[in-house]
Amino acid sequence: MHKPIYITSISSISALGNTTEQVWKNYKSAAHFISEKNGHLVSELSGDSQAEILKLKSLDSKYKALDDSVLFGIYSARKATKKAGWSSEGNFGINIGSSRGATQLFESYHEDFLKNNKAKTLSSPTTTLGNISSWIAHDLQTQGPEISHSITCSTALHAILNGVAWLQSGLCNKFLVGGSEAPLTPFTISQMQALKIYAKQSGQSEDSYYPCRALDLNKKQNTMVLGEGAAMACLESQETPNALAKITGMGYATEILEHNVSLSANGDCFIKSMNMALGDLNPKDIDVIVTHTPGTIKGDTSEFHAIKKVFCNSTPSLTTNKWKLGHTLGASGMLSVEMAVLMLQNQEFISVPYIETQQPKRLKNILVNAVGFGGNAVSILLSK
Repeated sequence: MHKPIYITSISSISALGNTTEQVWKNYKSAAHFISEKNGHLVSELSGDSQAEILKLKSLDSKYKALDDSVLFGIYSARKATKKAGWSSEGNFGINIGSSRGATQLFESYHEDFLKNNKAKTLSSPTTTLGNISSWIAHDLQTQGPEISHSITCSTALHAILNGVAWLQSGLCNKFLVGGSEAPLTPFTISQMQALKIYAKQSGQSEDSYYPCRALDLNKKQNTMVLGEGAAMACLESQETPNALAKITGMGYATEILEHNVSLSANGDCFIKSMNMALGDLNPKDIDVIVTHTPGTIKGDTSEFHAIKKVFCNSTPSLTTNKWKLGHTLGASGMLSVEMAVLMLQNQEFISVPYIETQQPKRLKNILVNAVGFGGNAVSILLSK
């Protein structure tokens, strides 16, 4: 990187809560936030967070027609920009991504179409992917550039790549980046089950207390669980007193596909993205890696093999948050960044309770990984 980029605020809404205090408290707990709903394991917003979204929905008549993925994004963006002290006059850029977009709303409109052979008026504008960033821009009344994209599960970290590029180009000095996902619909869960990667119901899994065994390399079955949520970060090109952390390295890579959801056994895309993010930094200087590890056998082991290849005998401490809040697809990378930032701020490592992990000797440099269907990996290096 030409120069560091500073994170001046980060905010999220997920099963872990909707305030920094709630999120950190729940990270420090050994409990997970996965439960059964309609016969499926999911990680959904808590009751008070759902109430916050309903309150937001009632504030503007137009918001009643929006999908939860958009509302989660608006809610998190409001809080992030307020904490950063940004105003609409700043004309900051926005890049919010989502793997699936308006899943629930699209399914509802399609079901109605099949019944009536006619689409409802708002079925198109409220289900296009770009409506997340455009509605956030509307809500915040900013005039800067608005970008939306979907790059499956690495979407949020690709938003960081894009935001950093705009900042380093000098076209903007502030950029709001993040991801939002509301995938807890029967069809979406059924799609994951069809891939044979979804966790079984409690009582049928290897460990009913921790149904998602992310980063457990000894599991005998896939244990991915879907979660919902959003996370946003405010990026600035100049160092400010309120900076939470700085981005000091970025890496990305894409593998040649063998099939639609393939990832090489050695995690070749991860090897390239982590090496690029490290740059000239000695691998021994990385203290922690927040892994992508979705809880699948192949996904977890391929990333671990890539880490061993890059770091050899100096493997950093490894952790993940998916055992707590499931896989939030396009939002997952930014939720992992939030976890890393909180560890840097509080100088406390959050471990995974069912695996043995070496405690880091310090917390200065943390690498965050994400990868999506198609083998598109991103690695972001955060420093205190």
